[in-house]
Amino acid sequence: MDREIISFILPSGLLENFTITKIEELDEASSKDKMIRIELEEKNQIPDKYESSQYESKGFYPVKLVQDFPIRGKAVYLAIKRRRWRHKIDQSEIHSDYTLIAENSKITQELSDFLKGTGRDPGRYG
Repeated sequence: MDREIISFILPSGLLENFTITKIEELDEASSKDKMIRIELEEKNQIPDKYESSQYESKGFYPVKLVQDFPIRGKAVYLAIKRRRWRHKIDQSEIHSDYTLIAENSKITQELSDFLKGTGRDPGRYG
C-alpha cells in the first residue's frame, strides 16, 4: 500500500518512528466481521536525550495490540513492537516515550479523544 495513504490513515507522526512490517486482513474470532491488523516495528533510533555510542539495541518489548479508528467498517488494530536499548557499562535500559496509547486503555489517543467528543466512554474499550 502507498506510504502516503498509510500515513494518512495511521495516527499522526507514527511513521516517523515506526516501520510497517505487515498489513493483513483477518477474521475476528468473536464475530463474522473482518479486521485489519497493521504490524509496526520501532526504528532503531535511540531517544534524542541519550548518547548513541553508550547504548546498544537489545531487542523489543512484547507486542502491544492497540485499537484504532475503523476503516470501511472493519476494526483496525495496530500491533506495536517497541525497542529497548541497554547501556553498555551499567546495563540500565531505556526506551522511547510515546503518547500514542491513551492512558489506562488499549486504544490510540486519537480514538480516545474522538470517543470523548461523542460522549462515549473510551475506558470500556480497553
